[in-house]
Amino acid sequence: MGLLSNLLGKVLGNNLTDAINQIKNAAANNGAPVSGQTPSRTTATQRVTPQYTAPVREKSDAEWRAYFRDIIQAECYSYGIREDVPVTQLAGHASDYFKLYRTRPNQVYKAEWGQPYTFVLYQGETPKAVVMLGKGHSHYSGVKYLIARMYAKKLGLPYINFYTQMPNERGYVISRLRRFLH
Repeated sequence: MGLLSNLLGKVLGNNLTDAINQIKNAAANNGAPVSGQTPSRTTATQRVTPQYTAPVREKSDAEWRAYFRDIIQAECYSYGIREDVPVTQLAGHASDYFKLYRTRPNQVYKAEWGQPYTFVLYQGETPKAVVMLGKGHSHYSGVKYLIARMYAKKLGLPYINFYTQMPNERGYVISRLRRFLH
């Protein structure tokens, strides 16, 4: 067994040494084929040239608002649109008759604390639906958004939200608005 392990050690050792030398040579030649290699043969030591892709520029809040405003105006032409509507404009100011805001502040939320509605769709002077834009998970679970959504539900208004970190392609937005309003 000593003879066999000696023989295997030399063969494997030589192959390992050759592989390390090829890696060193490839690195020294900036990925060019090492002498004795054919260019058509791909090895792990050859450098792959990455494809350049232009970085995707994220839209600003103003660009998202303009994008959604254009879609809503085109697709929901029978509705009037108002932007940045405070929750209190729809729900009113709650009177704290039982002094719950002072005695149980963790269980009661004022409408004033709600995130203003990004878009409210009106027919005449009557609000008919709410569209909210937001970023990240805070849009779904942030207290301001939860308060706004709760008051919309309390008023019987359909509430739809869009995450601005998502692509929101025009066809997708239109299909959601149609399902939402009809």
